[in-house]
Amino acid sequence: MKFIDSGSSRGYHSNMRITLVKQRLSEQAYRVLRDMITNARFQRGTRLNIERLARDMEVSRTPLWEAVHRLIQEGLLVSIPNRGVFIIDLTPEAALELYTVREVLEGLAVRLACQHVDDKAITRMEKSLNEQYEMTRELDLIGYSKHDFDFHAVIYELSGNKFLREMLDAIRSKTRPTSMDFMPLLQLSYKDHMEVLQALKARDPVTAEKAIRNHIRRLIEALENPAGVAPVSKKRQSK
Repeated sequence: MKFIDSGSSRGYHSNMRITLVKQRLSEQAYRVLRDMITNARFQRGTRLNIERLARDMEVSRTPLWEAVHRLIQEGLLVSIPNRGVFIIDLTPEAALELYTVREVLEGLAVRLACQHVDDKAITRMEKSLNEQYEMTRELDLIGYSKHDFDFHAVIYELSGNKFLREMLDAIRSKTRPTSMDFMPLLQLSYKDHMEVLQALKARDPVTAEKAIRNHIRRLIEALENPAGVAPVSKKRQSK
């Protein structure tokens, strides 16, 4: 591949600009489709209509397929020969494995976040909690899920660790399409978030880690025993 000389037209390939535009379209299609999946715009197990999505996004099928292949690699979509591309239907067993890893990584993330938290971040989290409170009153699981995602995203950003953030973003995205009913956990989840925020305000890494890990463990217990959603048991409390 030749590089463009800023002072000369030598080495310029006319298809370079087209390639860059194509790459931007692919990236845009990827972000839009990923957001649609993680924001529960599709039901789990839904077959994607590629032609319709391409029309809705006003892009050709080529950049859309590139986006689809990326999401297949990330585990959000699955391609079944002779049937099509489907939204992954995460099994409780797979979700349990993901949440087990997430518990440890989020504990680390919130400890690091205590070193970097500022008033701007606190305001963002308080705004997210206000929205979560309204969603719990309206029993709006999809709306709550969006603001829950935003709340945790602030913690990931505050960790200041790019690789940790990337891993947690990937895990959070994969846990979205699960068959578990989280509706009974909304109020408890909201209270957990309040405890996390209080610990962050106090810049207390030990309490913050305990709060976030107990929050994730509540989800783990719900996966292990869907019929018995309850406060985190003493045996699972962080020490």
